[in-house]
Order: sequence, then structure tokens, then C-alpha cells
Amino acid sequence: MLKASRNRGPDSSGVWLDNIHENIALDEFEDENTYSIGFGHNLLSIYDLNDRVSKPQPVSNGNLTVVFNGELYNFYTMRNFLKKVGVEAEITSDSEVLLYLIDFYAKKLDLVKAIQSAIRLIDGDYAFAVFDGENLAIARDPLGVKPLFYAQNDNLKGFASSRQSLKEVGLTDINTLKPEHILFNWQDIAPAQPIYEKVFEGDVAKIEKMLRLSVLKRVEGLTDVGVIFSGGVDSSYLALLLKEISDNVPLKIKLYAVGAEGSKDVEAAIYASKFLNLDLEICNVTEDMVRQALPQVVKAIGDDNLMKVGVGLTTYFATKLVAKDGLKVAISGQGADELFGGYKRYLQSFVDGTLNYDLRVDMSNMYHVNLERDDACSMLNSVELRLPFLDKKLVELVLNIPDNKKIVSMHDDMRKSILRKLAFEGGLNYEIAYRPKKAAQYGTGIDKILRKKIVKDTDISQYL
Repeated sequence: MLKASRNRGPDSSGVWLDNIHENIALDEFEDENTYSIGFGHNLLSIYDLNDRVSKPQPVSNGNLTVVFNGELYNFYTMRNFLKKVGVEAEITSDSEVLLYLIDFYAKKLDLVKAIQSAIRLIDGDYAFAVFDGENLAIARDPLGVKPLFYAQNDNLKGFASSRQSLKEVGLTDINTLKPEHILFNWQDIAPAQPIYEKVFEGDVAKIEKMLRLSVLKRVEGLTDVGVIFSGGVDSSYLALLLKEISDNVPLKIKLYAVGAEGSKDVEAAIYASKFLNLDLEICNVTEDMVRQALPQVVKAIGDDNLMKVGVGLTTYFATKLVAKDGLKVAISGQGADELFGGYKRYLQSFVDGTLNYDLRVDMSNMYHVNLERDDACSMLNSVELRLPFLDKKLVELVLNIPDNKKIVSMHDDMRKSILRKLAFEGGLNYEIAYRPKKAAQYGTGIDKILRKKIVKDTDISQYL
């Protein structure tokens, strides 16, 4: 399973097998014994600070064992909390914060309630598993930014961050754990109220500040970051906020655009990068490049739908450039369209008076429609995507902003009105802030390559 997902974390590997815990050389590891339970982890090492590191996993303290994928954006706050409540362990990694936080609550609560208490405090994108010697629980972040799959047959139960790892050991009936859910001893426990169901009076004035904070949290501790860049309002506004952040902290920003020769996204990216005065690298996509990348991209996303494949290829080519430059984190504008009403179909929702409801439905389904695809394609290149528009508190707020702040009329062909207004007032020029929405697969020209050249002589379902 670890070998099948090595691209997700090429820096080190570790196993925990019935209390036997060791870091392993993956290609040399051999063990013919049978164990009742095992955790495995491939590490993508991002942090290497004096007081915070990306530490090999799984981690254990004698009471609990934890394996964790993701980032805690309030790491320091949670570590200070643990010190205040008397936890004396030396904590230098996100996985250890989670371990000791759950352990603190598990001393007075059952494991599920302990996990729920910990989740209420942490702020991040994550998937994790916990074992207390008797019970196994796996959990996923509130929006499903990080993937988590599980399956079982007569002989084996398994969970993993990639479908391929489960297929590798003969598990084929694969399920996706829903966001904010906990799978406890293989029983699904839903949250009391998912964030997309919460209703309150949203304050438009708070959006800019919360988005800025969301961006800041996602680059804290980094010295270099990439931006998946199309020159549209979503990625350009994020790049603008990053540039402002870099005026106060040492952060190097580079933009990455993807497109066939003469594509709209490349033209827009060049224009916007010059306006922002940020370095831009372009991946000029050709038919040969698409043919070469197709097998691994289709296999990674587990779908041969041309729209999904087109977007997946865009993410794959962009993060391949990011990885080539030695970066491990890229910022993406994913989620802005579902949050602010960017897609053309939302005009009809506005007319029908269902926009707010439809946005909430789409937000609740993002995890298996978009997020798992993007994660799978970026992780083919060992690059972690971070999505500022999908910050939990920001999502809660924007979903409760009145519909007519997102789409102003049935003739609003631009849509995302409030976001465009914020971006324009924040410093983008009119041409960038009000550039019409064009889906990634179309703006890059990749969809045209797929439909007019590739599928004529290639059955891409063979790559599943």
C-alpha cells in the first residue's frame, strides 16, 4: 500500500504493526508475519523549523497511535493549549499535536467524543486515524480537502489516502469517507451539523479580512510557494494577497500557468503576472504531452470523464512545474466558484430563487467532484495544494451572504460580484478583476486536444 502511494510522500516512510513501530526503507522492507492492525505513512516533509518539523509517522505515546495527513494551521495555538492543560511532552509536529489533544480528552471521554472535541479546536485540512488498543477511528476535515477512502472484504479492512493503495491489496468496493464524518470501528458517524447547513446573518465587511487571514495561515512557515495561475480573478486575487504578505515576511512567490499555444488562460496569465510584477512560468501543452500524461492522470483520479480529465491534466502539468522548481506547496483558487456563484448555471439558480441552496449543495459535494481529483493529480508530483477559499470560517461566512451580493441580476454574465468588487478595490485592475469566467479545461485548450485529437483513436477507459 505504501509503495502504491509513495508519490504522496517521497521523503520517508514508517509503519506501526501491533505496537512495533519503525521508520523503514520502503524498497528493502520485508516482513512475512501477520498482524491484526497496521498503520503506514509516507511523509511529504514541508517544515524544517527550530520548533516545528515534518516528523516521520505514525506517532504513538503508549495510549494512542495516530497517523495523520494534512496541515494544522493553528499548530502553535494548539501546542500552547496543551502546555496550559498540563501536557508535558515535547511537541514539534502536527501529528503530535493531534495525538496529545485527543489523548487529553480521551482521559475523560470515549474515543469518538474525544476526537469530536479535538476537531472542534483544530483548524486545518486533514485526514487521520487513531487506535487506542481496542478501537479504530478515522476522520476527515470539514470540507474534504484531504482525501480518505476505505474498503473491506471477507479477509481485510483498509483505509488510505489513495484508491490505488486499497486496490493494491485486493480491496475493490471502495468508499469515500464524507467530510467531517468519523468512521468508528467501521460504523459511520455523521457530524451534528455540517458547516454548509449552518445559517446565520453573514457580514460582507468581514470577507476580505477573513480571506487575507486564510491565505496567511496557509503560507506561515514557508519560504517559497507556487500559485496555480490562470490570470482570472480567483488566482490573481490570491497572488495579490500573497504579494502583500511577502512585503512583511520573507516569502518568494512564483506563478505557474498551463495552456496550449495561443490559449486564453496563458494570454491572461501573462498579462496578470506583468501587472502583479511576479515571475511566471508557463507549461505549453502539446498533444504529445497530453497522450503521455493521460494514463497516470486517469488512473489517479479513477474516472475517464473528459471534463474531469481535462481539469486533472491542468493540475498535473502545473504542479509538475512546481515540483521541478523544488517547491512542495502550491496555492489554488479552487472553491471560489462554488462559494461565490461563479458558474454560468448559477444564473438560472438566481432566477429561480435557489442560488443559496444550490451553492450549499455544491459545496457539500466538492470533496468527490473536485477536491479528490485535484489532490490526486497534484500528489502525482508530490505537491500539496492549499486552498484559501475553502477555509472553514470563510466558507461558513460566505454561504450566509445574501444571494444578490454574489449575482446581482439575471443578466450578470460575470457573476461572483462581491469577490470581483473586493479584488478590484484591493488593487487588481478592471481587466483582471472582471475577466469572464472560463473553465480550466477550456481556457487551457486541453479539452480541445482531448476531444478533437485524443479520443478519436484512444479509449482512455483502458487507463482506469
